[in-house]
Amino acid sequence: MMTVKRELLVRHLQAWAAGALHRARRATFVHGYADADGGAAAEAAVRVLADLPDLARGRELSMVAVGDDITGVGRRLSAAQRDAGAAAGLAVLPVGGGTDERLPVALKAAGASRVPLMGFLDASGSAPPAVATVAAIAAGKPAEVLLVLPPGSPVGPYRGLGFPLFTVAELATGPEPGEVVAFATTSAKSLENFKEALWAVDEFAGVRLRDPADPERHLIDISLTPHPGPLRRELLARLAEVGTATVTELRTFALTETVYRAADATRVLHALVDAGTVTREPSHGRFGGDVVIGRL
Repeated sequence: MMTVKRELLVRHLQAWAAGALHRARRATFVHGYADADGGAAAEAAVRVLADLPDLARGRELSMVAVGDDITGVGRRLSAAQRDAGAAAGLAVLPVGGGTDERLPVALKAAGASRVPLMGFLDASGSAPPAVATVAAIAAGKPAEVLLVLPPGSPVGPYRGLGFPLFTVAELATGPEPGEVVAFATTSAKSLENFKEALWAVDEFAGVRLRDPADPERHLIDISLTPHPGPLRRELLARLAEVGTATVTELRTFALTETVYRAADATRVLHALVDAGTVTREPSHGRFGGDVVIGRL
């Protein structure tokens, strides 16, 4: 499970950091619970950030690593930074004393307000983070946070908090509830990037995805072309609820309310129309975002 989470972090962090430093001169990445796995995930993050070409062109990136006892992890992060040959623009700031207690203060000290800000909080081995801890990350402009929560954790308390876009998935290996992965962002493009990273990670030790909104709780193999069954059921349920919806509205629904991507919704809708399961208006022509889909 840890390998899958680490790869998900690395894939998304690469895309986020490159985009953030392309738009702004400064950006901040905050890694909560950085000592939870001995610092392996935090060390992987340092190596990703140290390799950014924009750091050699006058950009500045701060990584704030927060945990209970960060002393040993801090030494590992410094060593990783040296080994990777990071440019002077990368600053790694270890902060001990607990994620809930120290993260909001550490972000203020790092000057993270109103600059691009990404947070990663893997609390799967502890109590879920306080709402105030997650809300502090919304000070970034733009801002986003990737949460990993213990199995069965509710995500309702984290919805909103300054993040208009929110999506949830489960990482599971069997019928029992899996660890909850939640992603909140102010950027539609970043949400799309996260979904691409989610479906691109290498399946490891039988870890699969489950869509929390799927009443049948099917496990889905991690694949660039995922099995469409749960999405088909959820789109039909959505149409039963609202009557009709445009392709754009259903793509947005899939992106934010299911584990799937917007492009997956387009493929499923095409199949539903071809099978005569749903109607489309107009009945012919380009399958654009303004096409209206309805239940028979």
